[in-house]
Amino acid sequence: MESQNIEWKETWRDEYLQWICGFANAQGGRLEIGRNDKGVIVGLADIKRLLEDLPNKIRTTMGIVADVNLCCENGLEYIIIEVMAHPNAISYRGKYYLRSGSTNQEVTGFALDELILRKYGRTWDSAPVPRVKAGEFYNDAFDIFRKKAVSSERLTPEDVAVSNEQLLHALKLTDGDYLLKAALMLFHQDPEQWCFGSQVKIGYFENDADLLYQDEISGPLIGVADRVIDIIYTKYFKGLIRYEGIQRIDNYPIPRNVLREAVLNSIVHKDYSTGNPIHIKIYDDKVVIYNDCQIPPNVPPESLLEGIGSRPHNPLIAGTFFRSGQIEAWGRGIEKMKMGCLADKLPAPEFKILPTVFQICFRIRNNNKALKSVSQETDS
Repeated sequence: MESQNIEWKETWRDEYLQWICGFANAQGGRLEIGRNDKGVIVGLADIKRLLEDLPNKIRTTMGIVADVNLCCENGLEYIIIEVMAHPNAISYRGKYYLRSGSTNQEVTGFALDELILRKYGRTWDSAPVPRVKAGEFYNDAFDIFRKKAVSSERLTPEDVAVSNEQLLHALKLTDGDYLLKAALMLFHQDPEQWCFGSQVKIGYFENDADLLYQDEISGPLIGVADRVIDIIYTKYFKGLIRYEGIQRIDNYPIPRNVLREAVLNSIVHKDYSTGNPIHIKIYDDKVVIYNDCQIPPNVPPESLLEGIGSRPHNPLIAGTFFRSGQIEAWGRGIEKMKMGCLADKLPAPEFKILPTVFQICFRIRNNNKALKSVSQETDS
């Protein structure tokens, strides 16, 4: 069947050179000409001419060599084009394509920048940014990092008792005289100057169609998770109050540590090249968090749910969050969320992993319904 690495076409069209380009920029693949969408061999006309023309077209339009092979099954001839993954970004007539799942997509803008960076061993957050100096940053985000790193014992007071510029260098967020994009995202007071859509949008929904109110949280990433959780638990959630002796206990719809883990996961692993914010949709009985993502090549989505093969999409951002004590060893977050929900007698979270979107749905206690019931009993 068609997949990430296999595409079937019944006849040849020159536009299918885009698919070859997409395979070359991904993990390689196989284009079979003369097989219909159901996988049935239907054969090809003028196959001798195609065997001569296709290698030349591939070489002259993209500068690569692919294996073009004649095959035969049940007396019907067809062509298999084997494309290797290439270490550099490949273009077709000045445009770049990338195989994603079973689709072929043109890559432009930030996504193209990231493709080229990754081909040369760099990630989106490791790109150097000219004309920005550490002296232009406010101190607030650095103070948050220093406090968290020391209190979590990931760093010592002596480690953080340096200038902001020296701290960025120690965190591997500089490249010579340049700051890296991760430094701006983590610590600059206005990261949206360099990455549109770096904020978190929170909305309270009565149903899928009716939004009652919303907030946007923006600013340096190192402190965003705390601000998101604070506003959710003060504005969006209602806690049921009970007492154990003289101690007051607020029973919220979902444990704070569980939701915070999900928010941190979305911030650290988000694909910031798309320009889309993180979304948190809150209902009476559920919370849905989703963000753009890129599944690492050759990593099955189900392995992410098992903590296998985790590779941070933004390793520099993830590394700084780790040193601040906000996240643990990579790959444990999903298991911690599951265990936290079950320990609080809530259903395990539901995950949906698509090639470009990661979504978590938590089923929460409907405290609004419980409070309404108590109010009605009191009135009666």
